[in-house]
Amino acid sequence: MGAYAMAVTHLKRWNFSIGTGQPLVVIAGLNVLENLELALSVGRHLQAIAADLGLPYVFKASFDKANRSSIKSYRGPGLKDGLAMLAEVKRRLNVPIATDIHEIEQAEPVAAIADLMQIPAFLCRQTDLVVAAARATSAAGGWLHVKKAQFLAPWDCKNIITKAREVAPDLDIVLCERGSSFGYNNLVVDMLAIGEMQRLGVPVTIDATHAVQLPGADPRTSGGSTGGRREGVPIIAKAAVAAGADGVFLEFHPDPDKALCDGPSCLPLDAAARLLSTLKAVHQAVRA
Repeated sequence: MGAYAMAVTHLKRWNFSIGTGQPLVVIAGLNVLENLELALSVGRHLQAIAADLGLPYVFKASFDKANRSSIKSYRGPGLKDGLAMLAEVKRRLNVPIATDIHEIEQAEPVAAIADLMQIPAFLCRQTDLVVAAARATSAAGGWLHVKKAQFLAPWDCKNIITKAREVAPDLDIVLCERGSSFGYNNLVVDMLAIGEMQRLGVPVTIDATHAVQLPGADPRTSGGSTGGRREGVPIIAKAAVAAGADGVFLEFHPDPDKALCDGPSCLPLDAAARLLSTLKAVHQAVRA
């Protein structure tokens, strides 16, 4: 076990934890909500796999993808219809929910549904958004899942934690590594960043899906959307868990090439069982 993996955060309403000595947490689902039937189908499939492996599971999907390359890109059903859809998934499957926010006004309604409120990487330095999310999440008893920006050094995440806990001292925070900008249209993951963020006293997850993106470099749209290297997702996920990550963030679709958003970075749903089984084995070996 790494010398700096010292943080444990407990999600009381679902009775599981993330961090030192805890099972690998699986945050997985769809990139963006397309319809309720698909969300339920994907969630049910991933929930069953996680249950068989004895891993805590959180269903994730966005109700709005605001950070798009093109104004014509599919963004999702929006706040009202999207939260209603997520609430139905939560009710029917009895699973915790993760989703992201982009605006201050979204914090309280999202906290009422989501157990993990997520701050997108591009927005992690927006003080008013972080403050609103921290207050709403703390009041609701959830986790604030903050993605490290592509332009931010891992140790600089201490400022995000400080901001959030100045307004919500008891807030449970989980940081997420998702790669750093590496020249034009590319990202690279520094596995040492996982330990550096754990040194800040919080658990750390890996977003292996977005770490393989090629921003603004989808050849199908001549740069009008983000490309990706789907085959790299398992590599990043396994390497990050071996480096000490406390949880994994993954996106699946029954037919990734037909996904309405970020298909090139999305894994086929039938790949989930094998990957998650491997990740559990790696996690156990590293923590032994």
